Parts: sequence; structure tokens; C-alpha cells
Amino acid sequence: MIDESEITFAGSYLDRADRLRGDAAALARYLDDPATRVLPFWQGRPLFDATDAGPRLVWLAASDPLAMNRAATSLFLGLDPGGAAHFAVDLSGMAPDGDPLERSGLPATWTFTDLRAVLPELDHRDAGIAAPAKGILEWRRSHGFCSNCGARNSIAHGGWRFDCPACGRQHFPRTDPVVIMLVLDGDRVLLGRQPGWDAGMYSLLAGFVEPGETVEEAVRREVHEEAAIRVDEVRYLTSQPWPFPASLMIGCVARAETREIVIDPKELEDALWASKAEIAAALAGQHDRIRPARKGAIAQAILRAWAEGRVPSF
Repeated sequence: MIDESEITFAGSYLDRADRLRGDAAALARYLDDPATRVLPFWQGRPLFDATDAGPRLVWLAASDPLAMNRAATSLFLGLDPGGAAHFAVDLSGMAPDGDPLERSGLPATWTFTDLRAVLPELDHRDAGIAAPAKGILEWRRSHGFCSNCGARNSIAHGGWRFDCPACGRQHFPRTDPVVIMLVLDGDRVLLGRQPGWDAGMYSLLAGFVEPGETVEEAVRREVHEEAAIRVDEVRYLTSQPWPFPASLMIGCVARAETREIVIDPKELEDALWASKAEIAAALAGQHDRIRPARKGAIAQAILRAWAEGRVPSF
């Protein structure tokens, strides 16, 4: 099968410690603790150090000028196995028109970097922490006002909740479920290509789950809508948090009942059936037409597992 360690953004090593989120005194003590580590974000980008081994997250002491005096807006991420607390802070308001790193004394290799830009190079441990931090900070940026009465919300529960001071409504982060499908016809897989993708790139079909729909129903509907293929049996494979901005990719394998492809041009530029040998060649960079989804995407992890015989057949 597919191990969680193969999925980018999955498997954080932190204990999220929800039990502490409502304890303001405990969080304040952690922010005064020299062992506490803080991850700065700016305009949705975490701070990375461009090391020779690849980009690594930069963790600051809570007393660092970039991190201090931000208790009211900090996001409590959890505790590491040694008990050290980890937080994230958003510096966007501090420097809305310019990079807050533009001050002396900081390493030139430090940069605020978009997660997508370094997706293939991300360290697994870093990715598992960066995903929830980015997701929550993005949600806070776009949901600052109460949807019930329109008043400005207040940050609560360690940064994981909004409370409305006017009407008392509590607001929680949302996650949008998305199905992504390994649609099989024996030894062939269905691939699609969207307009605007890099030349030659094909990936698995995917789409949002609609209200009142099961995962299995969403798989069947999306595959038929995009490629006119009917599928019957659907099985769960794996999942991936996808903080762009707040999705959960639900990987499934589905058995095709029909084979003739008729694409929806509003959804796909092209679709095709590819053999397991072709997928193996594409993953090795040796196919003359097909380039697989980028490293770090759940689509590549699923295709690689299938090509290596780690996905049970129907």
C-alpha cells in the first residue's frame, strides 16, 4: 500500500495538543519558555533557509524581534516529542508592502518562500508542520468577519477558532474534501490534462465532493463528468492535506465499466489510457509524451505505488 511517509504534508511529528489550546495561561508560559520555537509567515509564505540539502523551515526563539509580542495572534501548533512548544506567527501586517527580513544581521539564505515553489524539495517533517500553519493562517485572513452578524471576529483557542464578540458565534476552520481517482481498466489507468499545465503533464482526475455526496458517489460523478467513463467499485487508498487553500485530497482506486473517453472541454484539454509500463517510464522521465504530476503531489505517489504493484487489483 501507500505509507504515510510518502505523502507530502502528511504525518506531522507534533502532538497538536488541543487540550492546551483553551488554556491561555499555559500558552503564555510556553511563549516565555526559551525552548519554544516560532515559525514566521509573511503573505502566506513560511520562512525557509536555503541550505545545501534543500529548503528547511526557520524556527525562531519566541524572544526574537520577529516573533515577540505576538501572543494575541500566534497560532499554537503543538508540542514536539521533547515537550517543546511550536507556534506560527503572521508578519503580513508588520510589513504589508515589503519583506520584513529587510533588516541587518539575518542570513542571506533566509527567504519567505511559497510552499508550491519548493514542493518537490520539502523535508517531510517540515511539510507536515507547514501545512496546518498555512491552512489556518489563510483561513484567518479570509474569514475575519462573522458570517452571522458581520462583526469583526476575535482570535481564540490558541489561534484555531474565531469568536464573534458581538453575537457570540464561534467559527472553525473549514476543510474542502476533494476526490482524486486512480481509474483502472485492467493494466491501464485513466489520465487527464488540464489547460495551462506544463507541456506533457498528465495526472489523475480529481474534483470536489458536493454537499450530500459520499466519496464513492463523488468519484463516479467526477469521472463521468470529465471523461464520460462509468466506474463501479471504488476503494479508499490514502489522503493528503492540501493547504492551497484548504483541501483534503482523498485518494481512491476505481474500476472502469466503460472505456470510450469523451472529454468535457471545460474541464480537460485531453485524456487518455496509459499502461503500467508507460507510467513507469513516465515516472523515470523516459516517456516521449507523458510527464507525471509533480513530486510531492498525491497523484504521483498513487501512480508510483500502482506502477510498483503496491495497489491491490480488483
